[in-house]
Amino acid sequence: MAPVQSFSLFSEFDIDLFKSGKHFKLFEKFGSHITEIDGVEGCYFAVWAPGASKVSVIGNWNHWDGNAHVLQVRWDSSGIWEGFIPGITHGEAYKYRVFSSLDGNSVDKADPYARWAETPPYTASITFDRSYSWDDKNWMEIRSDKNALDAPFSVYEMHFGSWKRTQSQESLSYGEMADQLCEYLSFMGYTHVEFMPLTEYPYEPSWGYQVSGYFAPTSRHGEPNDFKYLIDRLHQAGIGVILDWVPAHFPSDEFSLAKFDGTHLYEHPDIRKGYHPDWKSLIFNFERNEVRSFLISSAVFWLQEYHLDGLRVDAVASMLYLDYSREDGEWESNEFGGRENLAAVSFLKDFNEAVYGFFPGIQTIAEESTSFPMVSKPTWMGGLGFGMKWMMGWMHDSLQYFQKETIYRKYHQNNITFSLAYAFTENFMLPLSHDEVVHGKNSIVYRMPGDEWQKFANLRLLYSLMFAHPGSKLLFMGNDFGQTSEWDFESSLDWHLLEFKPHKGTQLLIKELNRLYRSEPALHKFNYSIDGWEWIDFSDSENSVMVFMRKTKDPKDTLVCVANLTEVAREVYRIGLPTKGNYKKIFDSDEERFFGSNYSDVAKYKSDPIEWQHRDNSMEIKLAPLALLMFKQSK
Repeated sequence: MAPVQSFSLFSEFDIDLFKSGKHFKLFEKFGSHITEIDGVEGCYFAVWAPGASKVSVIGNWNHWDGNAHVLQVRWDSSGIWEGFIPGITHGEAYKYRVFSSLDGNSVDKADPYARWAETPPYTASITFDRSYSWDDKNWMEIRSDKNALDAPFSVYEMHFGSWKRTQSQESLSYGEMADQLCEYLSFMGYTHVEFMPLTEYPYEPSWGYQVSGYFAPTSRHGEPNDFKYLIDRLHQAGIGVILDWVPAHFPSDEFSLAKFDGTHLYEHPDIRKGYHPDWKSLIFNFERNEVRSFLISSAVFWLQEYHLDGLRVDAVASMLYLDYSREDGEWESNEFGGRENLAAVSFLKDFNEAVYGFFPGIQTIAEESTSFPMVSKPTWMGGLGFGMKWMMGWMHDSLQYFQKETIYRKYHQNNITFSLAYAFTENFMLPLSHDEVVHGKNSIVYRMPGDEWQKFANLRLLYSLMFAHPGSKLLFMGNDFGQTSEWDFESSLDWHLLEFKPHKGTQLLIKELNRLYRSEPALHKFNYSIDGWEWIDFSDSENSVMVFMRKTKDPKDTLVCVANLTEVAREVYRIGLPTKGNYKKIFDSDEERFFGSNYSDVAKYKSDPIEWQHRDNSMEIKLAPLALLMFKQSK
């Protein structure tokens, strides 16, 4: 095969942007690119390795010989090695053999910018040159409305490999998933699906959170265009697609980013900033401009090339704080004496400014568990710039409350009401995610007290409160039909449970809640504003009952919600009302079709001119056990 030829895709402006941390489309320059020069087809390679003394491209075509195709280092001190190799086409496995200038030793590395990789446990990169013709124009034209903060946003979180399995216990391919997932999500009424990381990763038990390929979808389920086909089909079905993205840390596998050129190139050289004790992984050096460009280019790549509608950013709290999971003496304060990682803070701001600048119709969502201020506020206000933030406090308090025997709940009413004290400080997403059904935590339904009926009634009540609470929603797969076992990434969900009434009823409840969430403006128009919420009464702790309103600026949209948090049914319970008139019950989590008792069988009510709960008008209702009821004024 012909030797490496001199060729470059980089301009001087590209190099300046790269060095300054402001080049956000590096995937158009770095990596492998099938191209034609002077009528000769081949592949251009470019890799960043400033600490290398030699870099060669190895593959089957040269018998993995590190001396056959040596790249040329650029003259501009950028540390970029590049060159054109004639004859290489689509589908060739390759690696870079990187020789360290420190000790002369070499390591075979996967391409950090590869768009395709071998299926683990194999680790080579693969040249990719296949165009894809998208058919989601209609979605792309309206997705800004679908992803808006005043639109319903109900997310189905899923782990691709364990959603369903074939008869031979293999995970579904991207193509197989397209048919089945579109049908399920459309039936259930979810607005979005969130995939746990599908960026290439070597270690199956990491669930994808130890990323080795920041520009390649995992080949476990097919080729890159197969993943595009899945996203395309979801868009055609009117479903937005969010991908988990992991810029916080990466694995220490020798073939990947760790000590890429014999130096700490991508990871921070100080172990106090460059090593994560929880996950035994390496932390990106957010102080290095070229690394910032690499990561932001990855985010832009997925949003541009795969038409994604959002990125859920994993482990943001671990990025923000220098002392995260560290004892005294294991971390060093910043230049102002604080514990914030100032470089990571500025990186996250740059990231959000970049992706919203390129793609204003998308959303970024932070998994952030601390009280760090203004995570979901714009950067021009001093915020981090995320669109939404997971509401971990609501999740923790709600699960803690619902695990209590109902007889004790009157002493803990504050647990279930406290979230409203801070609900509008951020654009919150309410998550019941995969983290809540693993590692001995038990399934959500089996955390509930009581017999089978009470467990499922409690589960329905929890979900109903979740959808009535301000904020967008996220449910992990299996939660929506009451999966009874903990999630196992190596096994399919227990879909056979839908043959049984409690599970089928739970599924129908989520379907109905999704329908209400989309159809009732009061449940989504002011998800992140106090204008959409008002207490009627949160003080009846003795009976463990709460009454509140969801609102818009139009009074006719107002919903009155009543939650009975014990199994004691109340034949007569009076509630205050915003206005006089006739009211219709539009939702009841205790309906028989949901596996409930159908206790509150009265559908229509008329207000009384009786002052109650600081309201001029009120009405008496039949209040079902362990249930949430919604009422709306009717003619």
